[in-house]
Amino acid sequence: MAKKIKSIVKLQIPAGKANPAPPVGSVLGQNGVNIMDFCKEFNERTKEMGDAVIPAVITIFEDRSFTFITKQPPVTDMIKKALKLEKGSGTPNKQKVGKLSRAQAEEIARAKMSDLNTEDIDRAVKIIAGSARQMGVEVEK
Repeated sequence: MAKKIKSIVKLQIPAGKANPAPPVGSVLGQNGVNIMDFCKEFNERTKEMGDAVIPAVITIFEDRSFTFITKQPPVTDMIKKALKLEKGSGTPNKQKVGKLSRAQAEEIARAKMSDLNTEDIDRAVKIIAGSARQMGVEVEK
């Protein structure tokens, strides 16, 4: 018989650095999950991913057990890493902070493809370009 789902939680945690401190501890603790079990499993799965922030979708069951999936880092983090930026522009429509080449946008789109709602590389590049524009980054056509 299938387990009953109690809740689904989404967190963004640096790869290999999950610990019982907030936000991880407080979110999982209120749902009765063994926090150290989650932290150990998450850190083990993500230790090879460097310093990226990894989104995790955690499904918590009524018997306090859990499963989770990890996704690719957020597009904005990938753009910042590709352009070696500290952060995006505070006023993206006025102040530009960098320029993303078509090749860089395609590379990010390919890496993120499993999390996007398209199979078409051109559409995926448009999604990446939209995120870049929101950060004040120009994108080559």
